[in-house]
Amino acid sequence: MRFTFHVAATVLAAMTATVAAAAQKTSTGNGAPSGSHFNLNIIGVPHDKNPNMAKGGGDVIFVGLGTGSDAVTTKILLSQAADSEFTVLDKNGTDGEASFALPVPGSYTVWARALGTPGGQSKVATCATFIDPTTFTSTILCSTDNEVFVRGKGKSSFRDVTSALTTISLVPGSAAELACGTPTVSLFAPCLQDFLWQYDNNGLRLLQVRFYPN
Repeated sequence: MRFTFHVAATVLAAMTATVAAAAQKTSTGNGAPSGSHFNLNIIGVPHDKNPNMAKGGGDVIFVGLGTGSDAVTTKILLSQAADSEFTVLDKNGTDGEASFALPVPGSYTVWARALGTPGGQSKVATCATFIDPTTFTSTILCSTDNEVFVRGKGKSSFRDVTSALTTISLVPGSAAELACGTPTVSLFAPCLQDFLWQYDNNGLRLLQVRFYPN
């Protein structure tokens, strides 16, 4: 009996250590997974940037800062990356538009957190153009599912925003839902076109977005 108990205790200790190691590997102190990732910084600035900005200086997108009462909206145009690489194509969004190439969803998760001076916030929604197959009229549709990031005081943690930044939730019973055949459409689905993130900024200095491979 003593030997059996000793073996059981040893096995239990080993299992506990394995679980603890796995938990440490899959999560970090800031709420994000651990491991390699692509990092995108969306930086709010009070003044327009040079329209001919080069790619150098890191993977960043500059957007209008806005204020607590007046939001500045930037369209971050999204395109499918031919080489499955994340790439900032146009980092200057202070003129209203920036552009970013990313792979088709499914092979990665997306995590984000608000940083910078406390007090600001931003909202991100995935949008696309829908061309009605009956009337041939075009409409920009934004997902009914969006993410709001608030920079409060103290530590800021990442959270999983994969769904909101890689899918569009359509209005039930709408022409777009009928045409797409599903209430939730993935990024780059053929029933929609011209995908983008609509970034509404109310004074947030920095939104840090990370893309982790599954």
